[in-house]
Amino acid sequence: MSCLCDLKQKEVINANDCKRLGFVGDVDFDIQTGCMLAIIVPGPGCFCGFLGREKEYIIPFCDICQIGEDIILVDVKKKEVEEKCKF
Repeated sequence: MSCLCDLKQKEVINANDCKRLGFVGDVDFDIQTGCMLAIIVPGPGCFCGFLGREKEYIIPFCDICQIGEDIILVDVKKKEVEEKCKF
């Protein structure tokens, strides 16, 4: 991986249920060590995307199974990635 821009082009898929979570929106780093702590994936839009996004998925680095050329496989519990939109 040459830069963070490469991560943003990768789709994140949950290996537990093969569900697409979206694309990487941001990365959380430890400033002191320079280590990646988590990837952040914007959650689904609410009401067809008109009311913004309800939440984002913060996936700790330890839950990343594999980073491939096109996708990132993660292992997160279904409860942690439930989509809930409030109107």
